[in-house]
Amino acid sequence: MPPIVIPTLVRYALGAAGAAVAAIWAAKQARRVNEELDRLRNPSTVDPKPREDLQTLRRDPRTGEWRLDS
Repeated sequence: MPPIVIPTLVRYALGAAGAAVAAIWAAKQARRVNEELDRLRNPSTVDPKPREDLQTLRRDPRTGEWRLDS
């Protein structure tokens, strides 16, 4: 079976279309990430947990391992 021959112009067109799709996808992802970071930077939009609700780590005096304070 002979290999499929694709004209050079068609190969370049397919490559350009693929690059355009990849660039659009990357731009959408960058916008999404930046919007999320901006939302987190603005303290009025973040609902902080009270300090008492957060768990802390304590060192076990016998083993020296760090464990969640329960």
